[in-house]
Amino acid sequence: MKTDLAKILSVSGQHGLFLYLAQARNGVIAETLKDKKRVHFDAHSKISTLNDIAIFTSEGELRLAEVFTAMKATADAGTAVPSSKDAADAIKAFFVKAVPNYDEDRFYVSHMKKVLEWYGEIEQGASFDFLTDEEREKELEKA
Repeated sequence: MKTDLAKILSVSGQHGLFLYLAQARNGVIAETLKDKKRVHFDAHSKISTLNDIAIFTSEGELRLAEVFTAMKATADAGTAVPSSKDAADAIKAFFVKAVPNYDEDRFYVSHMKKVLEWYGEIEQGASFDFLTDEEREKELEKA
């Protein structure tokens, strides 16, 4: 099954990723990707979908789905994916291989660590076969 990054949520102040389940009267109902526990976020929570997030490159922005795909390809080629707790040099070295044109002035190590955390959670709780915008639109038309 393909992963829809438009339904994977990052919530400011909360650790981990969440799968959108439904709209509630005063917020959103989701479940954690890691252990499938249901949670409620109120309307004041700062929620972002992973589909809306991109990193800065020298050519513009690169959507997170493309970043994850590049990271997976780098890992499949034999380069170990560092932990978000590894040294900054090891993290930068990995991103130089995965996304060589990332903008060093605007994509910081702290951002890289967050992307590595998300990568690990998707690796454990979803798939790296992402739904494209066209496929998402076709699904919406069917509904």
